[in-house]
Amino acid sequence: MEDKKIKEFVKERYSKIATNEESSCGCSCCGGEEENSIIKQAQAAGYSMEEIKSIPSDAIFGLGCGNPTALAEINPGETVLDLGSGGGIDVFLAANKVGEKGKVIGVDMTPKMVETAVKNAKKGGYVNVEFKQGEIENLPIENNIIDVIISNCVINLTPNKINAFKEAFRVLKPNGRILVSDIVTEGEIPIEIRKNFQAWAGCIAGAMDKEDYLDSITKAGLKDVEIVSEQIFTEPNMDERLIGKIISVQIKALK
Repeated sequence: MEDKKIKEFVKERYSKIATNEESSCGCSCCGGEEENSIIKQAQAAGYSMEEIKSIPSDAIFGLGCGNPTALAEINPGETVLDLGSGGGIDVFLAANKVGEKGKVIGVDMTPKMVETAVKNAKKGGYVNVEFKQGEIENLPIENNIIDVIISNCVINLTPNKINAFKEAFRVLKPNGRILVSDIVTEGEIPIEIRKNFQAWAGCIAGAMDKEDYLDSITKAGLKDVEIVSEQIFTEPNMDERLIGKIISVQIKALK
């Protein structure tokens, strides 16, 4: 599969989600159109109702596989970068933590997602956030300016994960840290699923073997790589060949 075709398919799917042309309910496309389903998915990923109610409702698409802001130990005054920021859910939660003296930047490759996030920021009155269109393998961010990088079920969507982690390393300050929630695999995934565009957009086909994923972080230059938590990822109607092989992980590392 060509990397360009994968990106275009993923971008098209998330453009439709941003404009409500397609429903969203979790990384692997479990469906569900009602707002209640999205809220339940967000809670299943690790967001509390207090957090959900503290940000604009249109920022919540139920697309994550974790809650990186809860584990990243974000401090007031820090500069935070969210890789694949979507409608802005994690950007706004981080903005509440960094306060007026801090800043949170969201980067997303889908123009319509960026437009949606900007509208949500205005609606919520956020003055300490910024959204940029760009790819996580080629970030529109200067070197050595970020204290904390967060990402929620996005790096698995890129065909070139080590480049994404190299970019994270580049923009982090010395001793900066990264906390990613993502999907990885343990065991063989059928080749026909690996080659399926829908499965790529649903975070399954592009998921990397867990040990290879950790190795790519180290190869990018980051250190003290640690799995903070992990659990088997499942959903209704999951292909039986995938049961027990899809793992939701939260990983942190330092520059």
